[in-house]
Amino acid sequence: MSSLAGGSDPRLRFSVVVPAHRAAVVLPETLGALVASDLPREEWELVVVDDGSDDQTRDVAARFADRVVALPGPPGGPGKARNAGARVARGDWLVFMDADVRVHPDTLRRFAESIGAAPDVIAVFGSYDAQPAAKGLITEYRNLVHRYVHLRGAGPASTFWAGCGAVRRDWFERVGGFDAERYPRPQIEDIELGQRLREQGGRILLDPTIQGTHLKRWTMRGVLATDILDRGIPWVRLMLERRARLDRSLNIGSAEPVKVALTGVALGAAGLSLLLLDPRFLVVVLVAAIVLVLWNLDLYRWFARQRGVGFALGTIPLQLAYYACNVVSAGLGVALHVGRRIREWLRGRRYHSKAAPSERPGSR
Repeated sequence: MSSLAGGSDPRLRFSVVVPAHRAAVVLPETLGALVASDLPREEWELVVVDDGSDDQTRDVAARFADRVVALPGPPGGPGKARNAGARVARGDWLVFMDADVRVHPDTLRRFAESIGAAPDVIAVFGSYDAQPAAKGLITEYRNLVHRYVHLRGAGPASTFWAGCGAVRRDWFERVGGFDAERYPRPQIEDIELGQRLREQGGRILLDPTIQGTHLKRWTMRGVLATDILDRGIPWVRLMLERRARLDRSLNIGSAEPVKVALTGVALGAAGLSLLLLDPRFLVVVLVAAIVLVLWNLDLYRWFARQRGVGFALGTIPLQLAYYACNVVSAGLGVALHVGRRIREWLRGRRYHSKAAPSERPGSR
C-alpha cells in the first residue's frame, strides 16, 4: 500500500471522494445530487478519480468536481482510486461515495450530525434507501435486503462500507488506506479496511439514516458473480487467514453459518438424489427449504410491507440461491486457503532442502 499522506485545510470538514470508471452516463445524476446537498458548500470539497476510463468520465466529472484525478489505464479498481483521491483530499474526514449512488439532499449533513453526536467515532457508514432507481425483482431484492441488513445492524459495527461511508483522515492514513494490491477490482476492500480500523481500536458506527439511492440494475449473472467471486470467496479467505470473526452485526450474523450449513446438507441431498436416482433424498431438500423460509420470516414480512406479498414470495428462491452461493464460496474459499498453505509449506521445504548444511538451523 502506497503512502497516503496529503495536506489538510482547516476550513474543510469533508472531502467527498468518488471513484469512477466508465461512469459518464451516471455522473451527471450522482454528482449533481452531491452538489445540491444541503450541507454548506464551504464545509466540503468534491474529488472525483477517473480510474482509467475510455469514455467521457473525466470531462463530465470536471463540470462538478473541485478536483479530478485521472489515473492511467488499465483500471486499478475502486480501492486504488479511493487511495488516489485521499492523497489530494484536504478535509479532516474522507467521505467515500460510489459513482452509482445518488445521495439525498441531507446525506452529507447527516454524516456531520452523526459524527458530531459521537466524537469518539472514527468511521461512519450508511445504507441504500428502499427505492432503487432500477425496477425489477432481482434489483429490488438486492437493494432491499441490503437496507434490511443495515437497519438491523444499526449501531456499533466492526466492518465498513465504502459505497456511502466516511473515515477520519488520520485513521485512514494510519492503517494505510485500502489494500488495492490485493483487491484490484470491486470486492471486499472496504470490509478489510474496516477490520484493520477495528484492530487498531477504532470505533465504527452504522447509521442507516444516512442514505443514498442505488442506480445499479442487477442481473442474475451479476448476482452470482458478485456473491461467489467478489464477496464470498474473498471473505472466507480473509477470515481463515486472519482467523477472525468478521462483523457479527451484518452479513455474518450468529445464525448465518447454520443456515449455510443447512443449505449445504440440502444441496448434498439433492446431489445424492440425482446420483442414486432415489427421490427419498428430496425430502431432506424440502425440509431444509421449509426451515430456511421459516427462519427468515422476519425478512419476508419486511419485504411484504415494502412491496407486497407477491414480491415477498418472489424473493424466496433468490434468498435460497444466496445461501447456495455461500455454500459454494465456503467450499472454494477453504480449498484455495488450504492450497495456498500447502504451497507455502512446500516452498519452505524446498528452501531448507537446498540450504547448505552450515546454513541450516542448528548446524555448526
